Amino acid sequence: MVRILINTARELALKIASYGAMHLIVAILVAFALTRDWRLALAVGVVEPIFQTVAYSVHDRVWHRVERRKMLSGVEETAEAFTARLELMDAHEQNRAHNHHGHSHALPRNLKQVALKTVTYGVMHFTVAVLVAFALTRDIRIALAIGTIEPLVQTAFFTLHDRIWTRAEAKKAARRAAAEAEGASA
Repeated sequence: MVRILINTARELALKIASYGAMHLIVAILVAFALTRDWRLALAVGVVEPIFQTVAYSVHDRVWHRVERRKMLSGVEETAEAFTARLELMDAHEQNRAHNHHGHSHALPRNLKQVALKTVTYGVMHFTVAVLVAFALTRDIRIALAIGTIEPLVQTAFFTLHDRIWTRAEAKKAARRAAAEAEGASA
């Protein structure tokens, strides 16, 4: 059981690290394409993802409150998020409803909620990207261009990144299932 937890945590850390590296590279390249200045591009590429991470955390907490879900204590919230990610909770536990004391780490259930959460995240991403770019460049046109283009490019790369990880995880699960089936038949 400990080995499974360590391997799962390692895989999660690798996925997060690879996403972070991708976000950094895309932000730098987009900023460079728009400014033709490596110093500004590096500054935007390093600073913007940090602010996006903080903004995402705030957005996620606000979203849960908007959904009128009762928040757990910080320690319980962290433990629930971690165990949900490590798939230690069953589907019922991950999808606890309002009448249970806590909130879900699953996606919203209906398309309207998913769309609204996506739109609010997009607006937040745009706003943070524009503010960071403007603070670094002092040029509103470049800041608006970065704020518009960078999130769109990040979205495309996030989708690609997620598909690559999903395929790798599916292949690993298939190999594991085949090995278990082979071990059971031996």
